Amino acid sequence: MKTKTLFLLLILLILSVKNLCAGDLNVLKDKDFAVFYDPPLKYAALEVADMYPGIKADLERIFGWKLNLKPSIILINDRAKFQRIAESTLTVAFAVPARNLIVIDHSKMHINPLSLGNILKHELCHILLHHHIRGVALPRWLDEGIAQWASDGISDILMHQKRSLLNKAVFRDRLIPLHTLQKSFPPDNGSLSLAYEESKSFVTYIISKSGKEGILTVLNYMRHGENVDSAILKALSIPLRELEKKWHHSLRQRMTWFTYLSYHLYEILFSVAALITIYAFIRIIMRKRAYMKEEEEEEEEEDRFYS
Repeated sequence: MKTKTLFLLLILLILSVKNLCAGDLNVLKDKDFAVFYDPPLKYAALEVADMYPGIKADLERIFGWKLNLKPSIILINDRAKFQRIAESTLTVAFAVPARNLIVIDHSKMHINPLSLGNILKHELCHILLHHHIRGVALPRWLDEGIAQWASDGISDILMHQKRSLLNKAVFRDRLIPLHTLQKSFPPDNGSLSLAYEESKSFVTYIISKSGKEGILTVLNYMRHGENVDSAILKALSIPLRELEKKWHHSLRQRMTWFTYLSYHLYEILFSVAALITIYAFIRIIMRKRAYMKEEEEEEEEEDRFYS
């Protein structure tokens, strides 16, 4: 039932994107790709066309897999139009690997002018992974973790929070179990951001312990039909659940009170300043009352003197 629902949602998404393309989008075609774009984004489309060959070559070098397909890249300049088909309000780009399709909200690119190339690389990585891993399900956490690692940590959402949600989740023992991130990520913004952070952190942990070859061996096993549990056991000689526990332990080891205090430095300083202000206000009230009491006592003494 869930599979049918996901398939239906995919069909609706594809139809929505086709409706966008049926509008007044211009197109820039090449033998290896096609860029559809809102008219004001002509130079952005040319920029994508210029950077695409290098990004493709770099991904092929990283994974040792060829990207023998022709993706369509859609650049949208209208945030409201993009949000009608996006997963979350945080989303600035997404890929539909089944259609070799990438959709980017270019209206957000002004936040970081260097992000367009990294976001394109991130989304193209999704397409590459799904193009080669077809026989088994590619877990969402692995899909996103690998894409963030390959694209220098840039995910397809903008992490608006100033500090890591992962550190807070570790300190409060509220990490999201990986098995709940197999098919999808949570819909609320906070949990969604945490899911992305966890995915990147876990993949980075595997690479820190087994090297780049370790994670690539996992992917190659999956490419040849092994599910993620079997692939990790064969490639890394440890069950996924046990590896996840070790990752959790490594996160807790680095989490000290000093780290937590540093993480909440601004809140602590703000709270201390607020307490100082409250204390000063109370002192002023107390002094005012003491002064008024002294005046009352002086008036009483004067009354008794003249009486």
